[in-house]
Amino acid sequence: MIFGHRALAALVLAVAISTPAMAQDARTVPQSRSEMQLSFAPLVKQTANAVVNVYAERVVERRSIFAGDPFFEEFFGQRMPNRTEKQSSLGSGVIVGRNGLVVTNNHVIEGGDDIKVALADGREFPCKVILKDDRLDLAVMKIQSDGPFDIVPIGDSDAVEVGDLVLAMGNPFGVGQTVTSGIVSALARNQISNGDFGFFIQTDAAINPGNSGGGLINMKGELIGINTAIFSRGGGSNGVGFAIPANLVKVFVASAEGGNGSFIRPFVGATFEPVTSDVAEALGLERARGALVTAVVAGGPAESAGMRPGQVVTAVNGVPVEHPDALGYRLTTVGIGHEARVTISENGSSREIALKLERAPETQPRDERLIEGRNPFAGAVVANLSPRLADELRMPTSLQGVVITEINRGSPAARIGLEPKDIVRSVNGTAIDSSKTLEGVVAEDASFWRVEIERNGQIIRQFFR
Repeated sequence: MIFGHRALAALVLAVAISTPAMAQDARTVPQSRSEMQLSFAPLVKQTANAVVNVYAERVVERRSIFAGDPFFEEFFGQRMPNRTEKQSSLGSGVIVGRNGLVVTNNHVIEGGDDIKVALADGREFPCKVILKDDRLDLAVMKIQSDGPFDIVPIGDSDAVEVGDLVLAMGNPFGVGQTVTSGIVSALARNQISNGDFGFFIQTDAAINPGNSGGGLINMKGELIGINTAIFSRGGGSNGVGFAIPANLVKVFVASAEGGNGSFIRPFVGATFEPVTSDVAEALGLERARGALVTAVVAGGPAESAGMRPGQVVTAVNGVPVEHPDALGYRLTTVGIGHEARVTISENGSSREIALKLERAPETQPRDERLIEGRNPFAGAVVANLSPRLADELRMPTSLQGVVITEINRGSPAARIGLEPKDIVRSVNGTAIDSSKTLEGVVAEDASFWRVEIERNGQIIRQFFR
């Protein structure tokens, strides 16, 4: 006889509730009709009041189509104020601290001026964002009220296996708290979102718009992931949903509790690429898995640990690494200030090295300067590159030089097509080695400009009068 998700779910739930001390791997299939009639209801009651609806409102300014037009401004006496309107977003969140700490997705609350959460029992509270990160798409908020609150304890996402039963809880389409069931379909999924984070738990539990920030719950009532994305052609659930693993959530929450203004990732001092089948064959690897070392920063932690280009990282602290995103995830969960045991493969043999995880250094002051005057860079903010600034800008940490960090709208720099993250290599034949040098060169007010910039690894030369 073949049993579906509901039947298998009933048995696992019975085991989880009636024998909590039983080992996690003691999994069996239903043996009787009574076992097939069990319910998720006790587990839902245990966790429901700690999964909240998140409402974020933001005030946006709608610019008048006539603003800036000399004729209309003169005709109407410049009485054309821009309109403002409120926009709202809806999502979900999970209370993980009895003092009211709530975890959600950054995209749920991004730009929100007024954020509230609604509990399943009907209570509503205002919230304050204490830490957010768009690259991880995580945010931690604090409910502005005295606790204690019900919580969902954070579990160990490394203990999750493909086939485990899970519940997805959230507020899809704003209809109210909803619970769906499914299994873990896959682990270590990458290339899911536009950010630089690529390590997700995949589930077939129905996840829809509004579920973002909600909890992926295991059969022990523990949080094993924050639901964050779906693959869908029509906007609804197709049974392919993704959640940020709880072990990363745990590190992020600890950073918020520590009072950090931003989430800091470990600096390795090396760049990595996926191992393709051709690379695996050339290096004598059995499988095309791991992270190929392509470059190492001089004096960085990777070089100090003995890492060299051409090596392949295959594991961190004994846990296999499938791809570079998985390596980044493993090192991030180890945390800054700790040492990771990294397994590398080279010339057909493997060995372990001790990699000390540090914060990216600011090897030289960034010395940000706004360029002004009559020159192609007017309106651009430039700074000296360092591994720390490169990491903040999501650029390779090995890059050096003077980088454009910001461009004012409508400025000469914007009109000629300069972009943030462009590296200024030379101006009129003078090599640019610092923001001070660039400011001095463009102050000469030349009648002809020969500019060389680097963009995404390509050199672009332009001429201006």
